[in-house]
Amino acid sequence: MSMFCFQCQEAARNEGCTIQGVCGKQESTAGLQDLLIHTMKGITWYAARLQDPRSTEEAGRFIVKGLFATITNANFDDERFLKWIEEGLELRSVLATKYKELIRAGTSLMRSENESQNAGIVPIDYEPKPDAAVWFARDPEIIRMKAARVGVRTTTDPDLRSLREFLIYGLKGIAAYTHHAEVLGFTDPAIWGFLVEALNATLEQKSLDQMQALLLKAGEVSVTAMALLDKANTTTYGHPEISEVDIGVRKNPGILISGHDLKDLEDLLRQTEGTGVDVYTHSEMLPAHYYPAFKKYPHFAGNYGNAWWKQDKEFALFNGPIIMTTNCLVPVRDAYKDRIFTTGVTGYPGVKHIPERADGRGKDFSGVIALAKKCPPPTEIESGKLVGGFAHEQLRKLAPTIKDAVERGAIKRFVVMGGCDGRQPARSYFTEVAKELPKDSVILTAGCAKYRYNKLDLGTVEGIPRVLDAGQCNDSYSLALTALRLKDLFGVKDVNDLPIHFDIAWYEQKAVAVLLALLYLGFRDIRLGPTLPAFVSPNVAKFLVERFGIKPISDPRTDVGSMVAGKEILQAGTR
Repeated sequence: MSMFCFQCQEAARNEGCTIQGVCGKQESTAGLQDLLIHTMKGITWYAARLQDPRSTEEAGRFIVKGLFATITNANFDDERFLKWIEEGLELRSVLATKYKELIRAGTSLMRSENESQNAGIVPIDYEPKPDAAVWFARDPEIIRMKAARVGVRTTTDPDLRSLREFLIYGLKGIAAYTHHAEVLGFTDPAIWGFLVEALNATLEQKSLDQMQALLLKAGEVSVTAMALLDKANTTTYGHPEISEVDIGVRKNPGILISGHDLKDLEDLLRQTEGTGVDVYTHSEMLPAHYYPAFKKYPHFAGNYGNAWWKQDKEFALFNGPIIMTTNCLVPVRDAYKDRIFTTGVTGYPGVKHIPERADGRGKDFSGVIALAKKCPPPTEIESGKLVGGFAHEQLRKLAPTIKDAVERGAIKRFVVMGGCDGRQPARSYFTEVAKELPKDSVILTAGCAKYRYNKLDLGTVEGIPRVLDAGQCNDSYSLALTALRLKDLFGVKDVNDLPIHFDIAWYEQKAVAVLLALLYLGFRDIRLGPTLPAFVSPNVAKFLVERFGIKPISDPRTDVGSMVAGKEILQAGTR
């Protein structure tokens, strides 16, 4: 009857968290997340059969929000999940009514209830029923009982369970990218359609081959979602530029903004203009400094701190208010609980939440700004500058320089070392790899994994920094696009013929979506660490190894030795 969660890299014993999440998630929250996902599956059951664009959009928009809210370290607030479940049950009831009306009308596209049940599909009235919210929502024992009936372990076949959860975690990543694009006004109905199709498929008796095919289709849709987000960001804020970012502090009071949401940052910068309050980014918000649209704000001070998992100490030292815009929140300490705010899908019990935008206006950060004015300036924890802004458009402009350096032998290999950072000491592997790589190696990165090595003095190659930061984990699309452009630049038929080595750090479900995208694009022999996912069964792992060459990381010296001894750099046009 206890919780079970194995969606992130820190799953207890690399098996699953059963008492409390390593992330800090409580059993009640885990149960409510399972119930929310179950409710969303019910929504897709109806939407998939209605085959109606309006219903698909309604379902898709809700699923985007709901899946994003269940990503690791996004939301710990039971009350928010209860409200989302009730909202989902209302939507499911509306779709159920539409479906039954079509059945009564004898619409040929619809399956009868008996046909659906005979096909092994969950019956139309499966628990929790649309009217069940009131009697189960506020009772912990009922939540525990209901969650146990719909959770991960209710799929008993280990390989089917593995593939279903693998797919759902990929969908969570796709939902995150889709959400950020939607905030900026960019949507793609095909993504909503796939979310409905794929989540509904987890209710059906699909074969293992069919589930594997859906995983690869999820990779294709992940590419679509990341490309959509890239278009949304660059259309709205311009293409990232090579930029120096200050990591020290100023003398004014400040607001620290973390997470990934650039629209929230835009609202905050506009509202803090002329107030005497500076704005600093934290962790995955660092790449905001690369966008031209944000450079016009003189009070956009710099970046404060490191990767997400150090926030409990760094937030205490910042002294001013903190805004968490998306996932990457850790359990909040009393030292700063009275000055941290959540917004969007993020939440934490007892923490002030900033509501969504209304009437086309920006979010209201006036309370945050008023608090900031009463706080002392941030305590300096480091000084210096970071260089970044090497997204795909900037690297396209650098292509002649890169090509020349390659042809003269100054650059011999590229190592894609993006992804997530985390607490485990084993992640020092990525720091050691960066140190071990020969000076003719260039690291391509995106995501907070870069904090393991972006402050090392690794130098340059022909004036090109040896660490090229493309941006957030949301910008992993840039890394794949850059690799594909290198393939064209050097005239090779297969991107795997290039001396590009993938050494990826994963933590949560956006990394799962990125991995599926890379597999769909044809990249092979990807090293993944610090551990292989707990949700991958031995047979599914075998499938990934045999078809795509996925491999676990080893030790830094061995893996670097393998990269150095591997493919030599190609001269342009040799193949």
